Amino acid sequence: MEIRWLEAFVAVAEELHFGNAAVRLRMAQSPLSQTIRKLERSLGVELFHRSTRSVELTAPGHALLPYAREVLAQLDVAAKAVKLPQGEVYGNLTLGFTGVLNHFSLPPLARAVQQAYPEIALTLVGRVMTQDAVQQLESGSLDLAFVGLPVDSSRINARLLAQEPFGVILPEGHRLAGMEAVDLAALADESFILPPRSAGSVLYEGTMRACSEAGFYPKAAQAITDPYMVMMLVAAGIGVAVLTEGVASMLPPGAVYVPLAGKPQYMNHGLAWSIRPGSKARDAVLELSETVLPTASPIM
Repeated sequence: MEIRWLEAFVAVAEELHFGNAAVRLRMAQSPLSQTIRKLERSLGVELFHRSTRSVELTAPGHALLPYAREVLAQLDVAAKAVKLPQGEVYGNLTLGFTGVLNHFSLPPLARAVQQAYPEIALTLVGRVMTQDAVQQLESGSLDLAFVGLPVDSSRINARLLAQEPFGVILPEGHRLAGMEAVDLAALADESFILPPRSAGSVLYEGTMRACSEAGFYPKAAQAITDPYMVMMLVAAGIGVAVLTEGVASMLPPGAVYVPLAGKPQYMNHGLAWSIRPGSKARDAVLELSETVLPTASPIM
């Protein structure tokens, strides 16, 4: 198997069109087709379903694609390694985050990485709920992730970054929108915009816990993963939502944030990574994060 065969395979797999892939690789279509055939013969499988109208990956093609991409990425890293001064940190780092709930942590860390380690290629993956983040950290598809704590995995390390009190997001014309604080029990008959239960969101768990302690089970109007879309639906009058205090400065027109009355309940924001040894890039960013995003003191 040759590197150029993998380069050809990835190009066709991403374009799903031999002509476009040939243009991308700056070669003729016939040699490209021959290259793919050589790769298929070497592996003993067909990688593409071909017809006069379409090109599609086969099951073996889908299985090969992430590994082919990884091989090419590592070659790129190796090429950089021989050109950089000794001791320079380089590599690829993939960071998962939820969305607006990470607005206080993601920008400063991303800026610090770019400034301190310009040779680290930082890939940001959005809309990653805590449960998904844990699975992707365990599988190696993520290097780091912003999560809600605690995480239920002995294979993941995490540290606390911040604790934010929960409040409610209400439509601007809601009867309780002008209150200084709202007793959650007063919303027992309302419809709630919630994260999907299956998404493994700590925000969902926090909402369920807060409502349970207020003596009711929330009725779901919609199940939405993106917290900003939750706020948009509240502004549209579809329902109400439980979110954290930090979103108050990011509300869309037509929505208001009101703190919860009584004993505060908090969402714990954390940074998580696999217990397995990581790359030098991951370890460098972890060390940098301790300065940029120091561990918070838990609120008792």
